Amino acid sequence: MKALIVYNSIAQGNTEKVARVIAEVLEARLVKPSECALETLREFDVVGFGSGIYFEKYHRGLRDMVQRLSDAEGRKTFVFSTSGCGDPRYNKPFVKLLSEKGFSVVGTFTCKGFDNYGFVKHIGGVSKGRPDKNDLERARSFATSLKKKG
Repeated sequence: MKALIVYNSIAQGNTEKVARVIAEVLEARLVKPSECALETLREFDVVGFGSGIYFEKYHRGLRDMVQRLSDAEGRKTFVFSTSGCGDPRYNKPFVKLLSEKGFSVVGTFTCKGFDNYGFVKHIGGVSKGRPDKNDLERARSFATSLKKKG
């Protein structure tokens, strides 16, 4: 399975840690949205999209990239995110957008990540030390399950 992971990891590097674990398992190429031409996505069997959560949304760069796509023709995709609370509901709007573009979403993953953005910086941030060893092991298991789906 030829895999590509397109991700943004801006503030703490949380999402990049998860992206690297998933990429290792899938032997995937890692790129930022700004480094990836839309036509490139067609060269891969599965494309993953990962982002930190910013005010309950995926990073604008990923959202804009997917909105520019034409029909994905059932191409397999998966999504993953990190946020201060690790709430999986933040993946739902992005999954919906991918589905509307014709992707077949084969999996989602989320975990907590250290967050000291916005109002939480005044309390020293939340989810310090995350993603931790257990979170990254869960990401590894998630990637292994994707590999089995082919």
